[in-house]
Amino acid sequence: MQPGKRPPFESVILAGGAGARFGGGKLLAPYRGGRLLDGALRAALSAPVQRAILVTGFEGEAVREAALSFVGADHAGARLDIIHAADHAEGMAASLRAGIAAVSRGAAGAFIFLGDMPDIPPSVAQRLAGRLGDHAAAAPFYAGRRGHPVLVAARLFPALARLSGDQGARAALAGLGDDLVQVEVEDGRIFFDVDLRSDIGL
Repeated sequence: MQPGKRPPFESVILAGGAGARFGGGKLLAPYRGGRLLDGALRAALSAPVQRAILVTGFEGEAVREAALSFVGADHAGARLDIIHAADHAEGMAASLRAGIAAVSRGAAGAFIFLGDMPDIPPSVAQRLAGRLGDHAAAAPFYAGRRGHPVLVAARLFPALARLSGDQGARAALAGLGDDLVQVEVEDGRIFFDVDLRSDIGL
C-alpha cells in the first residue's frame, strides 16, 4: 500500500437488535470492564479500514452514546460514523441494508461485524483482507464451520440490499461456491455471540 493511501474497505457493525432473549439492553451490558458493544467496536476499528459505520436501532440513542464514549476513550481519532435504521424492527436485514447503503462510494468492500460478538480477534479481519482478491466474499472458518466477521466485495452489495426480515449476510453468501474464500483460523472466538445473560455470567 502506498504511503498515505487509505485501505479500500470499511466496517459495518450491526447493533440494531432488541436482544429480546437477553431481556433488553444487551449491547450496553457490562463485559470485561466495559460494555458488550466495546468488543465489536474494537474489532471493527482495528480492521484494515478507512472508517467504521455503526448501525443502531433498538435503544439507538443509548447505543450511540456508548459507542462515542468508547471511541473517545480507546480509539481517539478513529473515524466512526453512526446511523440509525428506522425500520430496525423488521429484523437484521434492515440494519444490514442501512449499513451497506452508507458505505462510501468507491469502497472495494465491507466487513460485516455483529454487535453482540465481543471477542473477535483483530487478526481475523487482516487475514480476510489479504485473501479476498477478486472473490465475492471471504469468511473465517474453524473446524469446518463459518464464523464472523464476513468481508464482502462491493459487487455483492446489491444482493445485500435486497435482503428482508431476519436475513443476514448468510443469505447472500449461499450459493457463492468457490467465490466465497474460506479462510481457516485456529480460534473458536469467531463463533461466540451473546444471546442470554448467562452467556456472560449475568
